[in-house]
Amino acid sequence: MTASKQARKAAQREPAEVTYRDELDKLISSDPGPVPPGWKMSPRGVEKFLLGDEQLGIERKFVADRAMVVRTIISLCTSRGCLLVGEPGTAKSWLSELLAAAISGDSTLALQGGAITQVSQLLYSWNEAILRTEGPSLNALVASPLLRGMMEGRLVRFEEIARCPQALQDAILSVLSDRVVVIPEISGNDGVILAREGFNLVATSNSVDEGVHCMSAALKRRMDFEEIRPIRNLEDEMEVVMREVRKANLRSGLDVDLDQSVVELLVTMFHELRNGETMDGRSTDRLAGAALSTAEAVSVAHAASLNAWYYGGGAMTVEHLVHHIIGSALKDQPDDRRRLKHYFETVVGQRQGDHWQQAWALRSLIS
Repeated sequence: MTASKQARKAAQREPAEVTYRDELDKLISSDPGPVPPGWKMSPRGVEKFLLGDEQLGIERKFVADRAMVVRTIISLCTSRGCLLVGEPGTAKSWLSELLAAAISGDSTLALQGGAITQVSQLLYSWNEAILRTEGPSLNALVASPLLRGMMEGRLVRFEEIARCPQALQDAILSVLSDRVVVIPEISGNDGVILAREGFNLVATSNSVDEGVHCMSAALKRRMDFEEIRPIRNLEDEMEVVMREVRKANLRSGLDVDLDQSVVELLVTMFHELRNGETMDGRSTDRLAGAALSTAEAVSVAHAASLNAWYYGGGAMTVEHLVHHIIGSALKDQPDDRRRLKHYFETVVGQRQGDHWQQAWALRSLIS
């Protein structure tokens, strides 16, 4: 059977502008403005898209302090870029995707700092076939996501910008300062690419593992910094995990009974091991080699759901969960095994409730 006759497979994950198309259309149609030049909706509309609006039926997609969200949105109205800094798993990339979807209607213009090693990946390269027949021209130009964003007036996402070599970081300076890229191979005005209204850069950087390159001081001066912190409120984190696990299970075709109390055990353990403090304010062990973020909790709960669906009769249990918690918590730090065992002995073993006692009974899995 030829590829054209095969059934088209569903996308594993659709971009935010596809997933939330109805919400975006609703916000745009009801937006009173004012709308910044080149944007799809007003800053207030973008805020509602991120933080939700019950009256309009807009789902909350990001949990954060409203003031931080407003500052981030306003920074993208200026001629400066915005850098989202934080620990792994704090949804920096998700926030940048939501911003791009709301502001430009397209979140797919993205660069990965660790994958960029030359200027052609950062700015442009050439279609060799057209180059040989026509010479250097806009027709032969293969624009990078960054250059396309400038030419089309759209928001560009730059993931892990600090992992990009400093020499290439400096190549972004003229883009952020002068909003121009000069292509010396093309003569005349065609060789001068001016950024269109709506263009800006939203970048992310991991504050724990910064990679092999320090971020250029000149580039830092041209960007507003916003720290993205882990979710502090347990109820908020529970809401996010339950919602995202249901979505992940639906995409995977799972019909699994999600026991909220089992998921609460997971979120509580991650919350305490991440912060080094129990919910009642006592000090406890903090794992060194695992982020134990909200995103990680979603992955663990989804993995436990898959385990339950394929091996457990469709009902997720504490045993399913603990197996995957251990796989997530114990990575490349040998002392973390001792810390996790100590947490089980001093915290899990002391708690009442069937689920906590079931988790305590599985402590031998850590050995």
